[in-house]
Amino acid sequence: MSLDVLKRLFEQHFHTRPTRIQPLQGELGGSGRKIIRLANDRVSAVGILYGVREENVAFLQFSKHFHRYCLPVPEIYAEDLNHGAYLEEDLGDTSLFEFLSKNRSGEFIAPVVVEAYRKAVGILPRFQVEAARDLDYSYCYPIASFDRQSIAWDLNYCKYYFFRLAGIAFNECALENDFDRLTEFLLKAPRDYFLYRDFQSRNIMLRDGLPYFVDYQGGRKGALQYDIASLLFDAKADLPPSLRQQLLDHYLNALATFIDVDREAFMRYYYGFVYVRIMQALGAYGYRGFFERKVHFLQSVPYALKNIRWLLHNVQLPIELPTLLGAFQSLLASEKLESIASEADNLVVRIFSFSFHHELPKDETGHGGGFIFDGRGLPNPGREERFKSLTGKDAPVMDYLNRQESVHQFLASVYSLIDATVDNYRQRRFKNLMVAFGCTGGQHRSVYLAEQLAKHLRGRSGLDVVVRHLELEQLGMMHAVVGNLAE
Repeated sequence: MSLDVLKRLFEQHFHTRPTRIQPLQGELGGSGRKIIRLANDRVSAVGILYGVREENVAFLQFSKHFHRYCLPVPEIYAEDLNHGAYLEEDLGDTSLFEFLSKNRSGEFIAPVVVEAYRKAVGILPRFQVEAARDLDYSYCYPIASFDRQSIAWDLNYCKYYFFRLAGIAFNECALENDFDRLTEFLLKAPRDYFLYRDFQSRNIMLRDGLPYFVDYQGGRKGALQYDIASLLFDAKADLPPSLRQQLLDHYLNALATFIDVDREAFMRYYYGFVYVRIMQALGAYGYRGFFERKVHFLQSVPYALKNIRWLLHNVQLPIELPTLLGAFQSLLASEKLESIASEADNLVVRIFSFSFHHELPKDETGHGGGFIFDGRGLPNPGREERFKSLTGKDAPVMDYLNRQESVHQFLASVYSLIDATVDNYRQRRFKNLMVAFGCTGGQHRSVYLAEQLAKHLRGRSGLDVVVRHLELEQLGMMHAVVGNLAE
């Protein structure tokens, strides 16, 4: 899969070339897609590179169908399925999750955020009911219905990748019996609707105050309860119970404009779907975090456990699930998971290097705080031929910069400022700090400075350090393109 394909699609659609190329997903993504913004001074688009043809087809077909219903989804500009590439409308950088994170203080969530949520849940029935009436479910991937097999995947995903890897003891046979009872119960809910499948705050973009929807390629036929449960019990969003209830009521009122709603019947199954959605999410956190060692996925676990604790204290399911609920109680008592919750309280310092020829690094956490340091006033190794093919991580460049007194003075000032900020953020229990170093090419000075700060901070208790070199990532992508063309 080649970046050149996206450039070609961009040129064919806009009749102009992109001058800026920016990877968007970074280390936080878990889907395997490459998501890239291509832009120039006049136009912008988002390109996708992904090797699963069936999933690409599902997204493209659903997008075109929803667009015919005037639903707020990205317009598809161009596609090349043979190369796993397509180009879509750029919906900006602000997800509902980021908007929420920037406009809350503990349990208090700003009214503008609540209104954004209300708009989103008000539109959901249009996907589920209105646009579902003539939707071609043959495009669904990997399965066309949230049926017995689909539910079993989610339950076992949690069992093997979370319960097992978290060290939770359970009776396998008894747990399977509970899974069978829960599955039979959920299959009694009406399920002739479109199930979005991943209806959560990171998949809702806000532009001019209006919600736009992405990542519905896993959609299938299913029950109404699943999607609203996904949004309201979205772990890291950590919505207060009173707001969840307010939004659920608003959703049911919106749904009633499309179908007759028996609220008592809806609620009979609702919390069963809440449990299944939480288990699906726990399976994903376990697979990505425990198995693939992508630790940041485990940061959502404490919030999921908080939701489970609330459910165990406030919800009585109409069926008996003693082994499953016992496993949940064991999760809440687990010392291993308690240590993960403790680690989730760490301050994460994300350190970037970049080129001032391109866009500034974007804060992906929704916090919005941080620093940008300009390294262009320091001696530039890139002007010497012997260093041009090297980076700020290579020993000759590091030795060169280490010999410059101005570099040491620069770093001393940076260390003093960042150390004070880290101490302040930890006292105030902030979770994220962004620090970025820029230089002309983003290859030598900024990379060196970012690595030195990371070295200075690493090993401190209560602190996680993540480093990204944006220009080097871009160069790596270009080299991969050249390699593909050479083959």
